[in-house]
Amino acid sequence: MPIETFEFQVEARQLLQMMIHSIYSNKDVFLRELISNASDALDKLRLESLRDNELREDVSDLHIGIEVDKGQRTLTVRDNGIGMSHDEVVQLIGTIANSGTAKFLKELKEAKDAAASEELIGQFGVGFYSSFMVADEVTLLTRRAGESWGTRWESSGEGTYTVETVDDAPQGTSVTLRLKPEDIEDQLFDYTSAWKIREIVKRYSDFITWPIKMAKESIDAGTDADGDGPREVETVNSMKALWARSRDEVTDDEYSELYKHISHDWNDPLETIRMQAEGTFEYQALLFIPSHPPQDLFMQGHKRGVQLYVKRVFIMDDCEALMPEYLRFVKGVVDAQDLSLNVSREILQQDRQIQLMHRRLVKKVLSTLKDMMSGNPERYATFWKEFGRVLKEGLLSDFENRDAILGVSSFASTQDKEGLTTLRQYADRMKEGQQHIFYMTGESRSAIESSPHMEAFQAKGFEVLLLTDPVDEVWVQSVPEFDGKQLRSIAKGEVDLDTEEEKKEVEAEREKRQQEFAGLLTWMTTQLSESVKEVRLSSRLTVSPACIVGDTHDVTPALENMYRAMGQEVPHIKRILELNPTHPLVTGLRKAHTDRDADAGLAEAAELLYGMALLADGGELSDPSRFIRLMADRLERTL
Repeated sequence: MPIETFEFQVEARQLLQMMIHSIYSNKDVFLRELISNASDALDKLRLESLRDNELREDVSDLHIGIEVDKGQRTLTVRDNGIGMSHDEVVQLIGTIANSGTAKFLKELKEAKDAAASEELIGQFGVGFYSSFMVADEVTLLTRRAGESWGTRWESSGEGTYTVETVDDAPQGTSVTLRLKPEDIEDQLFDYTSAWKIREIVKRYSDFITWPIKMAKESIDAGTDADGDGPREVETVNSMKALWARSRDEVTDDEYSELYKHISHDWNDPLETIRMQAEGTFEYQALLFIPSHPPQDLFMQGHKRGVQLYVKRVFIMDDCEALMPEYLRFVKGVVDAQDLSLNVSREILQQDRQIQLMHRRLVKKVLSTLKDMMSGNPERYATFWKEFGRVLKEGLLSDFENRDAILGVSSFASTQDKEGLTTLRQYADRMKEGQQHIFYMTGESRSAIESSPHMEAFQAKGFEVLLLTDPVDEVWVQSVPEFDGKQLRSIAKGEVDLDTEEEKKEVEAEREKRQQEFAGLLTWMTTQLSESVKEVRLSSRLTVSPACIVGDTHDVTPALENMYRAMGQEVPHIKRILELNPTHPLVTGLRKAHTDRDADAGLAEAAELLYGMALLADGGELSDPSRFIRLMADRLERTL
């Protein structure tokens, strides 16, 4: 048959020129694309042999071969799969405009960097043409299973290609690349090097179902090291896609080895999670919860996400679209069956199937933590100690799973000096008539326990959650309740812990005190107007003379400081000064104000009382030197 010469369409020619002139920084992906195409051809032949009993092709040794000739600088990727007919070569290989070349070119030109552009390979079915990134000439030889003649396709990527029919083509497809010279600066490596080929196969194609074979020793000739015979051939991929095998076929050691390979961690994982979804959209997942957090877990730029595979072909590390920020500690593999190879990260964010996988993976991780909490408390305690702070970030962003996150969260509490409690356990222990779940945020447990705000709660035996993580300051603002019970800060609003009977007993006493202290409260509110919005009597204090509290919906001082540290302007919020009407210092100040309200020393006493309350609350004085001077003068007068 004569050799036919065709011209590439204009768009195809533009695409080839862009590839040839180093649009892509990572040229290694060409081998991944060729291996992936070969794997698909083997899958198709195996399926065809099951469907067609008259297909007389040998399927006993299906594999992918990689051959290199250093002298001729050629690299060949060969398979004994389904192959292509003459018409299929012309249609599938010769005309890539059918694969959406115009859209591909538009996306390529809009890509701002090399990393973004390289991810577009495969998305529009142009994986075969990535060969021209590394080759001056590409030859494809193929024979369709069941046919007696083959087809040779050849092009230098300069605008034309040739197609001819041949009689001696073996079954399957081989793609031979006449390689360009090595150019390290242009990220063009020596693809006749055995170690480089093995490196690419290990990274991208290690879990391909079919064996990938190549010569074991020297690969610059067709004989062994001594030149006495054919070289020994070895399989260079593991084919151990553990996520595709049933649980009873895989040992814990194998899971641990895969985890260490993926995460670069020396320790075994704390928990292994398997998933398999079947139906219209199929995927498999093998996820790991580490036993220790990485050092950069809270650093800006920390990489998150799991590895994404498509039909066992590696697509990308750290696929953020599959795992939310608050589960950034989860490592593992997700292998989808119906995605395009190497879709870009931007497209993954919009892909419906990816979004569906994202939701299911998150729910699976959270349900695993719930099972761990009830079935293995010691392991759960380890998890919470290492990753609890991170998980609570999900309360701010994942509204769909907020209840599930709350359900697997634990908190320190006044109920137990050592252990932690869940919100469910707290709710089950609530006193009769108690309406709210009480909590307080602070820098440490000891700081909260010694706070004046705790006095009435300790005296009456009410349990208080002690929230000491920085994220606690934020999420409690956006989570109003749990199981119908409102979360209430003991450092905000007014506190009323008395029963109805107790209220009746002390009602008269309260009204009497309010009248007695009315003058002092009004005077102090005016005197301290630059610092507080109100001075009032307290029902939460039993020992301390005063404390600082916020209104129910005020932002806490700690949260104010966090916002300012992030560069956000936050208006200063005046808070409330509460006085203990039974404390000698407060009763003495009331008597002094009644007897000599014009005494200048009373203003200093009010200022000192406010300063002490502010310090007890962990606040900062606006003028520390003045506070020390006033305190020193007062002490001097008592000596």
